[in-house]
Amino acid sequence: MIFRLTRELIFPDPRMSESDGLLAVGGDLSSDRLLLAYRSGIFPWFNDLPILWWSPDPRFILYPHALKVSASMKQVLKKQTFRITFNQAFEQVIDNCSRMPRAGQQGTWITNDMKKAYVRLHHEGHAMSVEAWQDEELVGGLYGIRIKQVFFGESMFAKVSNASKAAFITFVQEYTKNHDLALIDCQVETDHLASLGAVSIPRIKFLELLRLYKV
Repeated sequence: MIFRLTRELIFPDPRMSESDGLLAVGGDLSSDRLLLAYRSGIFPWFNDLPILWWSPDPRFILYPHALKVSASMKQVLKKQTFRITFNQAFEQVIDNCSRMPRAGQQGTWITNDMKKAYVRLHHEGHAMSVEAWQDEELVGGLYGIRIKQVFFGESMFAKVSNASKAAFITFVQEYTKNHDLALIDCQVETDHLASLGAVSIPRIKFLELLRLYKV
């Protein structure tokens, strides 16, 4: 059963989603609704209206302590091939993510309304970006939502090889050490993130972890 949202700020139980993870349609992209969605283990993903809300089972996540860094990536980081920054170019990162071609996808799910919503969340202190620079050019990065000890990853891009990996690895290492990062939500499985140590867990376990970390 797919639920239709109203103006009321509420989501159905994510365990009631369809087999593909689709839970609800409608609603809006207000900051309050988006934050409630993430806290509930739900995220928006759509090309055209209405807004579609998802809670897939299984859920793809990364435990920071399980991060895998290959020997070749260790060399890239050691050589400081990229300069990594945090929250220095959020709008550029999300814009690049929206323009990056994706295998098996036509167009982008990062619509102008989505961009505005997440830029607003960034200004409010909830969304963050990680940037990879080379010769002062932005060549890779990622963005997502940070709530307490959990980072909900949204998208990443790379214009040159290893740029997004360098940004992601640096983020995980720095925020685990300095900001008590405990869990990274990667949403759905990708080979890229699997190579970095992300794994699939049952949705019920993911929801338990959100409660554990008092998201």
